[in-house]
Amino acid sequence: MSMHDETVRNAAADGVEPARVRQLWHLLEPLHAVLYYAPEVFEEAAALGYGTKERWPAYFPFRAAPLGAVGGERVASAFYSFSPRMVAEHVDSAWRIASPEDVLAARLRGIDRTYRAIFGDRTDSPELAEAAALARRAAESANTAGRPLAAANAELAWPEAPHLQLWHAVTILREHRGDGHLAALLVAGLDPAESLVSFAAIGAASVERFESRGWSKEEWAAAHGRLAARGLVDSDGTATEAGRDLRRTVEEHTDRLAAAPWRALTRQDIGRLTELLGEFWVAALSSGLLPSESTLGIGKV
Repeated sequence: MSMHDETVRNAAADGVEPARVRQLWHLLEPLHAVLYYAPEVFEEAAALGYGTKERWPAYFPFRAAPLGAVGGERVASAFYSFSPRMVAEHVDSAWRIASPEDVLAARLRGIDRTYRAIFGDRTDSPELAEAAALARRAAESANTAGRPLAAANAELAWPEAPHLQLWHAVTILREHRGDGHLAALLVAGLDPAESLVSFAAIGAASVERFESRGWSKEEWAAAHGRLAARGLVDSDGTATEAGRDLRRTVEEHTDRLAAAPWRALTRQDIGRLTELLGEFWVAALSSGLLPSESTLGIGKV
């Protein structure tokens, strides 16, 4: 065994601190999420025939395309917290507009243009290429068993350009974390609507922001009632101590489930990746593309 392999093995044995796992998620998520807000991506979506007056007609096919031409029920299962009714509205007609293969090609063109617009000359920098190589190593080590969105993205061919490899790696890793998060919600006994109501209850985002997931007022109230019956929320929708404890457990469980890919890197590698990603994270946030309030609770959890 080489010295490098021994170092990797020792780092894997030591594990990765949950706080570091969550920090990496906070760094990576904006680099993925610009896909859903960038004008360059909307232009690619419009060229395929999707509506772009709001983001959802493009969001669902662009995120679901790695799964293939599946129907609304399977997409709602993988996306979890969206109303199945809203998913079906967009997905059931999506593949009549464009094939998943055409959507995948368009999203890669869109993120190429978006990264070049956001990062400028730094898109082709050695620092970005180094970050891409490190992120790719973590992504390629991810065990995707029981993780449908991570598996579907991991099965796609790797792009050649380093900046597109970075985006692809980031996407696999964020969907890997997301799939694990759904497992944590299931273990906690939180159904799709309850997951949002309980998250709003701890102040992760406003109720108005979560309304974008398509649940009716009646469905939201029913979910609130179920959580109140379990002693997890008060009558005004604020989380009780038990509700906060449950959500804290969900997030901690999510961190543990998301840690495995990072064990492919040494602690020094992870520190270097964190350092390298800083300027690109700042550029993504400074682009003005991303909403100030996220339904993922970044910055709040």
